[in-house]
Amino acid sequence: MISVDDLLALVRTYNPRTNDALIRKAYAYGEAMHDGQMRQSGEPYFTHPVAVAAILTQQHLDDATLVTALLHDTIEDTRSTYGEVAQEFGAEIAELVDGVTKLTNLQLSSSETKQAENFRKLFFAMSRDMRVILVKLADRLHNMRTIRAMRSEKQAQKARETMEIYAPLAGRMGMQWMREELEDLSFRVLNPEARNSIIRRFINLQRDTGDVMQKITGDMRAELETAGIEAEVFGRAKKPYSIWRKMEEKGLAFSRLSDIYGFRVITRSERDCYQALGVIHRRWAAVPGRFKDYISQPKSNGYRSIHTTVSGRDGKRVEVQIRTSQMHDVAESGVAAHWSYRDGVRSENPFAVDPVRWIAQLTESFDAEEDHEEFLEAVKLEMYSDQVFCFTPKGDVVKLPRGATPLDFAYAIHTRIGAACVGAKVDGIRVPLWTRIKNGQSVQVITADGQVPQATWLDIATTGKAKAAIRKALREVDAEKFAKLGREVLRAAFEPLGKKPTDKVLNSAARTLRLKDAEAVLGRVGSGEMPASEVVRAVYPDLAPDARDEIETKRAVIGLDPGQAFERAACCQPLPGERIVGIAVRGRGAVVHAIDCETLERYDDQPSRWLDLHWQDGRHPATYAVTLNIVIGNDAGVLGRVCTLIGERKANISDLQFVDRKPDFFRLMMSVELRDAAHLHGIVSALEAEDHVAEVSRLRDPERVLSGAA
Repeated sequence: MISVDDLLALVRTYNPRTNDALIRKAYAYGEAMHDGQMRQSGEPYFTHPVAVAAILTQQHLDDATLVTALLHDTIEDTRSTYGEVAQEFGAEIAELVDGVTKLTNLQLSSSETKQAENFRKLFFAMSRDMRVILVKLADRLHNMRTIRAMRSEKQAQKARETMEIYAPLAGRMGMQWMREELEDLSFRVLNPEARNSIIRRFINLQRDTGDVMQKITGDMRAELETAGIEAEVFGRAKKPYSIWRKMEEKGLAFSRLSDIYGFRVITRSERDCYQALGVIHRRWAAVPGRFKDYISQPKSNGYRSIHTTVSGRDGKRVEVQIRTSQMHDVAESGVAAHWSYRDGVRSENPFAVDPVRWIAQLTESFDAEEDHEEFLEAVKLEMYSDQVFCFTPKGDVVKLPRGATPLDFAYAIHTRIGAACVGAKVDGIRVPLWTRIKNGQSVQVITADGQVPQATWLDIATTGKAKAAIRKALREVDAEKFAKLGREVLRAAFEPLGKKPTDKVLNSAARTLRLKDAEAVLGRVGSGEMPASEVVRAVYPDLAPDARDEIETKRAVIGLDPGQAFERAACCQPLPGERIVGIAVRGRGAVVHAIDCETLERYDDQPSRWLDLHWQDGRHPATYAVTLNIVIGNDAGVLGRVCTLIGERKANISDLQFVDRKPDFFRLMMSVELRDAAHLHGIVSALEAEDHVAEVSRLRDPERVLSGAA
C-alpha cells in the first residue's frame, strides 16, 4: 500500500504548497474507518482509496479532490456519516464525497428506463461539481486494474459497463490516456483471445522490423533540429483495443493495417506547431484525407492539436500529433485541467475549458428530451461520438458528431430549415441526404415550401437534436398513419399467441411502458421507435415468444401491403438487423435495399416507389445469402479451416468461386447463408482472427441490382 509520505511526495511534485496536515488527516481517518475491511484480492480495503488518490495526482488535481478520493467509500461502506465528514473536513469535501457515493449507487447498465434516469442524475452531479466524476473515473480505473480478483461473471458485467459508459465518458472529457486504458482493460476481459492474438502479431512485427519507433523518433528529432525548432518527440504503439477496433471498422486483417504507431511532437509555441508540420510534410509524404487542425478548430473539451498521417520508413503509415506543452496538458487532463496545479499554484492554462460551460454545451442537445428512450439515445449520440467541423456557404463553422449527414447539418442550423430540407450540396456537388459529412467540407441545404419530415429520415439523421425534431414532427403530421401501421404490426405480433391488441390491452401496455395511452403505443410501434415484441412482453411476459422461435421468411418484413411479396436486392444483400427501404417494382412486389445502398440514388426522382419498411423483431432463420470477398494464403488446409469456422457458427456455404489464383494467395467469392447482421459480424470477426486469412469483406456491387428493379 502507498504510504502517506509516498502519496504526499507525489503531490509535492506539482503542488509544493499542498496542505500536508489535511491530507495526513484524511489518510488516517480513511484508514481507521476501513480498518478490518478486505478487498476480494485479500488486500486491506484502504489500499483502493489510496490508489485512487495516486491516480488523481497524475492529473495534478487539488487537495480537495485528493481528500475526496481517500474518503470516497467512507459514507457508504463504514460507520462514517455525511455530518461527521463535514465536521472534520468541511462542507466542500463532504459534498464531494456524498456526490461520489451517489454515483457509485447508480446502475448505469440497468434497464433503459432506469439507465436514463440514472444518466440524468449523473449529469446533474457533474453540473454541480465536475470533480465528482473525476474521482469516480479514477475509482473505476483502479477497479479495472485489479478486476482479476472478481468472479468471472462480475468481471464481464463491469467490463461491459466500463466499455459502454466510463471509457467514452473519459474520452469525451478529453482524458484520452484514461479512455485507452479503460478500453484495453475491458477488452482483456471481454475478448481475451482477440487481444492476445493482436499482441502476438505485434511481437512478430517488432521481431521482423526491429525498433521502428526509435528509428522514426530519431529521424523526426533530427529533421526538427536541423530546421531550428525546439521540440520533444515521443513515439508509442497503439493499444490492442484501438488496433482491434480499427480492424473491425475498416474490415482489415492485422497484416494490412499501416498506422499502428503514433508520434507526438511537443513544441514551445503555436507557430512552431505549424512550422513542425511543414518540416514533417517535406520529409515524409502526407496521406491524403488524414489531416485535421484542432488548433484552429478546437474540440468542445478544449483539445487542441494538429493531426496528420505520413508514410514513414518502408512505406509504413504513422500518425503524428503536434501541439504545444500547454495544449498537451489539456490533451492529457481534458476538462480536469481546470483544477490542475503547477509549482504550487492553480495552473493558468489558456486552453483549459470552463467545466460549467462544457457540461452545459454537452447536455444542451438532449435537455428537452422527456421520453427515457429518446433521452438515452441522445446521450449516447451526443456524448460518445467524435466531431467533424464543416462550414455554411457563408463560412460559419458548424460542429457535428462524426458520421453526421446534411440532414443533421440542416437541423443544426434551425429546426425549420431541417423540416423543409429536400436536398443538399457538399462542396458545390449535389449529394444524397445520407451522405456522411467530412471535416472541412462546405454544406448548402436546399429547401422547398410544403416539404415535411419523412419517416425514413430517422434512419438518416444521427444527432439527437435532429432525431428529436423529426420524431416530434412525425407524431404531429403522421399520427393517424402510424397508429394504423402500429395496429397492423401488433396484430401480427399478437396473433401467434391467440391474443388481440385491444384498446384495453394497449392501455395496460402503455402503463407498463410509461407512455400516455394506447394511441401513444400504436404511434411508437408504427413509427418503428418501439418493437412490437416489447409491447407483447409488457402485457403477456409469460406468453412472449421464445427467442428460439424463428420468424417465417414471408413474414420477415413489416410495412408491405397485404399479399405483397418482397425480394432482397442483389446489389446490397440486406440482412435482418440492418436498416432497409423498399422500392416498388411492377409485377414483382418490393425490392428491399439496405438504407445506404448506392443503387437507391437511381430512384431519387421517383418518391412514389419508395416504401418505409423494417425487419420483424425476433430470430430469423439462416437463409439470407451474403457474398463474402475472402483472400486466403495458399497453404494446405487453409480453405478447410475457413469452411470449418463458418460451419461452427451455424452458417451454410451455398456457393464458392475462385476469382484469382496467385502463387501465395487465393481470392474467393463465398456465398454464406445467415440469420442477421450480428451473425455476419460474428463470422467476419472469426475469419479475421485466423492467421492465414488476409482479407474479409462483404461484397456490395451496384451492378448486381435485380433485373426489373431498375
